[in-house]
Amino acid sequence: MNRFLALSERKNRWAVAGASATILVCLFSNLGAIGLLGPDEPRYAWIARAMAETGDWVTPRLYGQPWFEKPVLYYWAAAMGFKLHLPAEWAARFPSALAALVATIVVCWVAWRHYGEEGGFTLCPAILGPVVFATSVAAIAFSRAATPDMLFAASIALAMGSAAAVLRRSGALRAAKPGGAAKRNAPHLILFGASVGLALLAKGPACILLVGGALGIWALATKQWRAALRLAHPIVIASFLVVGLPWYFLCQHRNSEFLRVFILQHNFERYLTPVFQHIQPIWFFVPVTIAARLPWGIFLVTAALECVRVFREKTWARSPGFFFACWALSPLLFFSFSKSKLPSYILPALPALAVVCAVGVVRRFRSARAIPLTLALGLGAFWVAAAVAAHSFVSRLPENWLAQAPFRLSASVLVVVAFVIAALLIYCAYRKSLGLTISLCSLAVVASVLYANFRVLPAFDPVYSARWHQAYLAHDLHPDRIFTYELHRSWEYGLAFYFRRELPEWQPGDPAPALVLTTPIGEQQIAAMGRIRGALDESGLGIVYVPVYPLPYSR
Repeated sequence: MNRFLALSERKNRWAVAGASATILVCLFSNLGAIGLLGPDEPRYAWIARAMAETGDWVTPRLYGQPWFEKPVLYYWAAAMGFKLHLPAEWAARFPSALAALVATIVVCWVAWRHYGEEGGFTLCPAILGPVVFATSVAAIAFSRAATPDMLFAASIALAMGSAAAVLRRSGALRAAKPGGAAKRNAPHLILFGASVGLALLAKGPACILLVGGALGIWALATKQWRAALRLAHPIVIASFLVVGLPWYFLCQHRNSEFLRVFILQHNFERYLTPVFQHIQPIWFFVPVTIAARLPWGIFLVTAALECVRVFREKTWARSPGFFFACWALSPLLFFSFSKSKLPSYILPALPALAVVCAVGVVRRFRSARAIPLTLALGLGAFWVAAAVAAHSFVSRLPENWLAQAPFRLSASVLVVVAFVIAALLIYCAYRKSLGLTISLCSLAVVASVLYANFRVLPAFDPVYSARWHQAYLAHDLHPDRIFTYELHRSWEYGLAFYFRRELPEWQPGDPAPALVLTTPIGEQQIAAMGRIRGALDESGLGIVYVPVYPLPYSR
């Protein structure tokens, strides 16, 4: 017996160590694999760096002008990285990675408290849930995005986890672990209010609607209004006000237009009108949610089956799974009716979905032998589809660039590897080992993340990020004669961040020589003006460097 207990304890330690290593690799490995991307990352990073350098921790400024698109929490967090002299990409992205880790810990916390060792310790929701969350496409992508989205999602997760603790202690939710006396709820109430306050600082007043909507749906369905109203305790309100409101008052005091621009333009107008042109159909978040959960999208089926079981048995009144489902449903419903939709809007739902999916998988596996094969087929299909998509993408790249890329692994080899993974997953299902199936798929995710971070993404740096171009032009003899021309705003913001100044737009009437950073189409336009010589670069990758000759220039 003692030998069995020792073996079990050793297996538990290995399970925790393996899950922890998987999570850390997926969320933190090589955050600087590629330079800042798109229009948002360099813009937010500029504001954070300016905040650290100027010491103005109240007013976000872009190129010296107040910028009120988002509240201040992300800027504060990233500015601390710049203060510590971290590399720009690490300073800008570390807050999101840390927030993703907090959300992962919340998933573990609520799953352990409500489900304990259900399914066995090595495969309980408290182990499976965090792994499913941290190895999903959305968590990996947004944990290395220099935006406030993951901070917002983590704050909502911390708030809902605290709310679940209060409800558990009051007897409104079933629990596998003792919750303590209800009269000792003060720490959880303070944490609940403070977390909503952090969410207010991360993205704005939508947090109140998301948290209130989740609790409202749950209370309406279970008729436990009294338990829900405990979360409107004066302690909650006080902690929310102390954490969330001081910056809003200070910013409005220094900038009289702040509340008008931020609340009206970037909240109400964004939600009620298509002014920002992010127009999508009402069902947009259904495929986005499935994609965000990959490679574990098939787990949503088990979660749905578990919800059907709870509905048929009418046991949702004190079901923690139903509470987590309401938590996930609130942002999906709220943002589905928004006129502006972006994939990042569903992030607050994903920690709750990870718990529900983990519970559904454990319970379905325990009650139906056919489920592991179904899961293996679903997971295997993802890897094959991902490899085929990668093969299709690589086949469209210019041969002259692909031949020089540092990653030499053929896309065809990736397809073969994907089929091998799929076969191994099916073998695991044949062995009726869900734990081995999950471990193999997680290991494939870790290997993919490491390969992408250290081989693939650095090769695409000059194609999608301005970092390489700034380093290449760092010693240009005439930096004042470097211009842009007809570039997308992603490049404009990226170049401005890395050059630490806005690069001016080149004017065709400028008679002096210049180096113009443009696109192949812009290069053709300049060539038509008779200002360049030689063949045109038709690669279409990254930025085209065009040396512009002075007027008059004759061929």
